[in-house]
Amino acid sequence: MGRIIAIDGPSGAGKSTISKLLSERLGYIYIDTGAMYRTAALLALEAGIDLSNGDRVAQLCKSLAFSFRIEGDTVHVTCNGRDVTEAIRTHEMGMHASNVSKNPQVREVLVGLQRKLGGQHDAILEGRDIGTVVFPQATFKFYLDASMEERARRRYRELTEKGEGASLEEVKEAIRKRDINDSTRKTAPLKPAEDAIIIDTTGKDISTVMEEILQHIRKRDSR
Repeated sequence: MGRIIAIDGPSGAGKSTISKLLSERLGYIYIDTGAMYRTAALLALEAGIDLSNGDRVAQLCKSLAFSFRIEGDTVHVTCNGRDVTEAIRTHEMGMHASNVSKNPQVREVLVGLQRKLGGQHDAILEGRDIGTVVFPQATFKFYLDASMEERARRRYRELTEKGEGASLEEVKEAIRKRDINDSTRKTAPLKPAEDAIIIDTTGKDISTVMEEILQHIRKRDSR
């Protein structure tokens, strides 16, 4: 297995942007595990499957094959040959993904896929349980966080740029609910690994956070 960099944290903390940039900078493959849960939710809904039916959603997940491709500022997610990038990045699909991820049967299948994808190369995996469950032996574990207000503003800007009409207060409430869902679920709750490096991105630009992460990597590599 190659080197694994785990980047965990709640919605809006900057995980996706940082993971993508690190992937390009270091030449590692990038795996967005959250996109896998969003895709599972999307395809289950399209198939008329109740998202609370863990057995049926898990069975669906067994047939899924994922690939990720960075193009400009966008990470394209392909599942079974279909580009689902736009379809899974909606405000609504984020909440559906949170609900799907509560199912231990679904997590078992998708964690297996994540380990298979990440175990073949040097890889950066972004999610909520990478350092605690998926790759507890990861070479580096980072946990990105930010204030609720800042995370809501970031997410609101993203949705506005995509033409989605949610208000800032609606976005903040959705993030609050998702935080509760993700941190209180029985299976693989959102939390930092005990040995994770925690970085508060509040008030920091992307280059500052990137440099902070790279400094930790250089420091360890120089030992």
